[in-house]
Amino acid sequence: MPLTGPSPDLTGAALILEGGGLRGNYTAGVLRYFMDQGLYFPYVIGVSMGACNGSNYVARQPERNRIVNTRFVRDSRFLSYRRLLAGGGLFGMAFVFGTIPLKLVPFDFDQFFANNQRYVITVTDCATGAPRYYEKKDVGRRHFLRILQAGCSLPLLQKPVRFDGRLFMDGGIADPIPLGKSMADGNTRHVLILTQPRGYVKKPSLFAALVRLRYGHYPALVHTFAHRHQRYNETMALLDDLEQRAAIFTIRPKASLAVGRAERNKDKLYAIYDMGYHDAAKEYDALKSYLGGPRAGVSS
Repeated sequence: MPLTGPSPDLTGAALILEGGGLRGNYTAGVLRYFMDQGLYFPYVIGVSMGACNGSNYVARQPERNRIVNTRFVRDSRFLSYRRLLAGGGLFGMAFVFGTIPLKLVPFDFDQFFANNQRYVITVTDCATGAPRYYEKKDVGRRHFLRILQAGCSLPLLQKPVRFDGRLFMDGGIADPIPLGKSMADGNTRHVLILTQPRGYVKKPSLFAALVRLRYGHYPALVHTFAHRHQRYNETMALLDDLEQRAAIFTIRPKASLAVGRAERNKDKLYAIYDMGYHDAAKEYDALKSYLGGPRAGVSS
């Protein structure tokens, strides 16, 4: 059922999408509900899997997230621990960011670039350890899939991606929830789709020592990775405070999602997709109220 009643004025409204690997199927369900309602934010910024989900939202392809994130999870071209142990990546990036969008489940580049939504991908610069942000209008059709791949390349699991004369990895290392970037870009109302429940506390990574050994020639990246749990937990505390003051709006699971980052159980993936869809439906009236209220939210 499409939007009922007056549509909210979305001027200055941003949609921020957290990553989380295949936990992102929860986000995909939320986005499907938004698309069913005809709700399209003028500004979308995503991290890792959130960026992938967001691209299909901007391309107006309602079913593509569900198809891509579930159909191929048992396919070794998509995900393979044997390939990882052999020195390749856990995910087959040529398949995920080549074969699938160009042949098997075509991505609608024309629609993606034709509409006027701003779309931002978050990546981490290996040399500086800092986040960088690329907008679709600056990347263009030729390089879009490559920068999207860079934003999803986790240390130890995937190789860094060279682009624009730099090496990049997963954006969640440096900026897992880019509220600050959204604020800096002038947005005053922020809707966040998160993949962890309220109260979740990220622990120090068990792989920090391995990252230091593998990427010791990128000390800034190693430092950023080692401290990302602190940055994440500080951000979550800030979000809780802002949400209590109605300065932002979040949709997130009520409890930890029972799936792994590289989940291969299709039933579990469908279940969290449905959960995201139904959670969005439950929150929709409150969301419209937030979007229709005064624009005195968070601003830079």
